[in-house]
Amino acid sequence: MNVHLCFCGSERHFAQCCQPYLQGLSTPSTPEQLMRSRYSAYASGHFQYVLDTYTQSQRQTLTLDDLIQSSSETQWLRLDVLDALVDQNGSTGQVEFIAYYRFNDEMYKMHERSIFHLEDNIWRYDSGTLFEDSGIHRPQRNDICLCGSGKKYKKCCLS
Repeated sequence: MNVHLCFCGSERHFAQCCQPYLQGLSTPSTPEQLMRSRYSAYASGHFQYVLDTYTQSQRQTLTLDDLIQSSSETQWLRLDVLDALVDQNGSTGQVEFIAYYRFNDEMYKMHERSIFHLEDNIWRYDSGTLFEDSGIHRPQRNDICLCGSGKKYKKCCLS
């Protein structure tokens, strides 16, 4: 049994959180669950799941190779979900999040508001708008390291 914590930051075990979605055993019932599972898919290399969870219109312009190539050297470090909501008719949702990742020995922050649509009773990612504070992230020496070690940045990834 896989006992490590889920990549999505839920503090639940991966096997009881996002793994069933990635394996096709269940589908997310909210935009936030889909956002978290897509992050976990990126972090664990399940790019077919990422592709499959785009809206039909978005999938027409993407390929599995595109997703793999764009993420091949990215190490996903942490996800913070800031807000999640669904409109009154229950067919469109938004999730605001910050994802931290490492690429080419630099740390980055992606702050986005994602739009999700319900297609055939399944939540799908459609698009996102980046906030201005996205970009290179420079943690302070005494900040808790983003890699999840629990250590201060100066005693972990900075050294």
